[in-house]
Amino acid sequence: MISAGLRYFCGKKIHEFAIIITILKNEGDVYNMSNKRGSLSITSENIFPVIKKWLYSDHDIFYRELISNGCDAITKLKKLDMMGEYELPADYKAKIQVEVDPENKTLTFIDNGLGMTEEEVDEYINQIAFSGATDFIEKYKDKANDDQIIGHFGLGFYSAFMVADEVTIDTLSYKEGAKPVHWDCDGGTEYEMSEGDKAEVGTKITLFLNEDCLEFANEYRAREVIEKYCSFMPTEIYLSKANAPEEYETIDAADLLDTDKVVEDIHEDAKYEEKENEDGTKEQVEVSPAKDKKKIVKRPRPLNDTNPLWAKTPSECTDDEYKEFYRKVFNDYKEPLFWIHLNMDYPFNLKGILYFPKINTEYDSIEGTIKLYNNQVFIADNIKEVIPEFLMLLKGVIDCPDLPLNVSRSALQNDGFVNKISEYITKKVADKLIGMCKTDKESYEKYWDDISPFIKFGCLKDVKFCDKMNDYILFKDIDDKYVTLPELLAPVKDDSENATDEDGNKVDAEVVEDADNKENDENDDTDKRKTVYYVTDMQQQSQYINLFKEQGMNAVVLDHAIDSSFITQLEQRNQDYKFLRIDADITDTLVEETSEEELKDEQDALSELFKKALNKDNLKVSVQKLKNKDVSSMLTVSEEGRRMQDMMRMYSMMGMDPGMFGGDETLVLNADNELVKYMFEHADGENVEMFAQQLYDLAVLANQPLAPEAMTAFVNRSNKIMMHLAK
Repeated sequence: MISAGLRYFCGKKIHEFAIIITILKNEGDVYNMSNKRGSLSITSENIFPVIKKWLYSDHDIFYRELISNGCDAITKLKKLDMMGEYELPADYKAKIQVEVDPENKTLTFIDNGLGMTEEEVDEYINQIAFSGATDFIEKYKDKANDDQIIGHFGLGFYSAFMVADEVTIDTLSYKEGAKPVHWDCDGGTEYEMSEGDKAEVGTKITLFLNEDCLEFANEYRAREVIEKYCSFMPTEIYLSKANAPEEYETIDAADLLDTDKVVEDIHEDAKYEEKENEDGTKEQVEVSPAKDKKKIVKRPRPLNDTNPLWAKTPSECTDDEYKEFYRKVFNDYKEPLFWIHLNMDYPFNLKGILYFPKINTEYDSIEGTIKLYNNQVFIADNIKEVIPEFLMLLKGVIDCPDLPLNVSRSALQNDGFVNKISEYITKKVADKLIGMCKTDKESYEKYWDDISPFIKFGCLKDVKFCDKMNDYILFKDIDDKYVTLPELLAPVKDDSENATDEDGNKVDAEVVEDADNKENDENDDTDKRKTVYYVTDMQQQSQYINLFKEQGMNAVVLDHAIDSSFITQLEQRNQDYKFLRIDADITDTLVEETSEEELKDEQDALSELFKKALNKDNLKVSVQKLKNKDVSSMLTVSEEGRRMQDMMRMYSMMGMDPGMFGGDETLVLNADNELVKYMFEHADGENVEMFAQQLYDLAVLANQPLAPEAMTAFVNRSNKIMMHLAK
């Protein structure tokens, strides 16, 4: 059974965590207001050591609990006023006052909410609702430093005993004729309740801090914690220091408020400067008019913003407000690329703003920060059960009042409601990206380089996200243009439609059907998938890129570490295409048509020559007629072999050698190149072996860096060749 009192004091839903602690009314108990005493009886050991050590993972969280309790009390009083059950004073201003007193080692929380009567204190404070205390203590009594304990939500008011040896409550209910109540407990099972002396409606909670927690009575530490947990709570929060000297500020007389306390009237005379005119004469010119000012006691300023940007509707927010909010919350001087404003009321209440930050992947950490709130109360950063993992690359805030608060992180993983929230957030992000691609392609392309790691990571982590984004993933091609997969895979327009004769007249192209091909189509087991060529290093693979450009072919640039896994994922989920690196094979478009017999002599002779010169009996050599006659040699590496090597390289720190999986290399020699022709015709020449070694190394260099020993040999050989030319 859930205690209504705890719901009042915590202001949160209570789930699966309740020990019923009741007051045993012994024969000697006295029930008049003057000296009521009692015992907090529990079913096992004293509960307060459990609260102090194990209930919360962060001890500073008591600030959040006590301030949010005060906010709840104020909200309820306002609702009573709206319902006509209570009338707020004309000058009422809702606020939470936090006062630190390092000299007396106390911390005080004051709210002007609805307060409590004696009966309500008896019910709400003296009865603590848990569930299964014995099991809880047994499970966690030896795990004081274990982060898996329920560590973020729970008992509200009783979190004060994590830092205090003694706690007092002074409260006065809004109800007519109510008497003030004073409650005192030293953290044991004993409490004392008597008539108090509080004159204003509301509640005052005083913590007498223990020696280990005196830091919380420091004004700067208090400010830090309040700004961490309470920056957007719905009631203004003020911080003051007991016995601090009064501070002052000067304002224009026109800005004086009725609530200001004037200390001194100040008159500032007008200020003049001497100015020389064009004719050489001088005159006094007024540069600052006379002003009347007021020196006043410094106005208290709230530490929090009670109306955060995410609580507004998107149409009410300007771009400057979004950017200012981003700088304020995340202390990031770089402007975000763009943002998504979440605003949902059904089937659950969720609001928030997700920012896509500009990331310098070379120097910046890619991990972002998503702050989770509940009714403007900060809960935690990056709760993975609520925020999809790939969204952790973003920065943002999410406020979900419907989220169960007092469950552990592990329970969140199994909560179907939480999964729905996660799915909704993912859908909204995908919808925003797709909408931008459709309606504002120019901006989408401009942002792509920054957001592509996030989108690709999302595709790897979330199948639904991947399917939605499939047609809106951009690829930069070798001409620095952005294309989508559908555009890449679109059939090339047949130029035969525009065929003309010698006189410029349009003619119908003759269609020649290959009967043999038609007959064998059904029995053909060759790979029918369309090929998307890609480049991983524009500089290293420039030779291949130039060949592609010469033949009007295109390739996309995939130079991020995530790309290898990403394209594998795309291939697995789409059976219509495959990705090949530009150096994986010599496509038919780059070579002249020849018969196998035509180059048989060159193939045999050059293959034997290169194997001998390089001392590589297993070397694969292919002689072909490349359309570009200036290219002498190229190296191709099979896609499967290279991807296996890349994967092994990822695990190299585990002692695995990437070289154990051969790259399946093939040396391609251009039969139309003059140097290759010379080598074929002078196979026994004096320098042919040196030329073979040089051509091989040049082919490797166009594909990948040479090994240290090979690079040394290459440099020495290059010098030797130049010496031959110089003679």
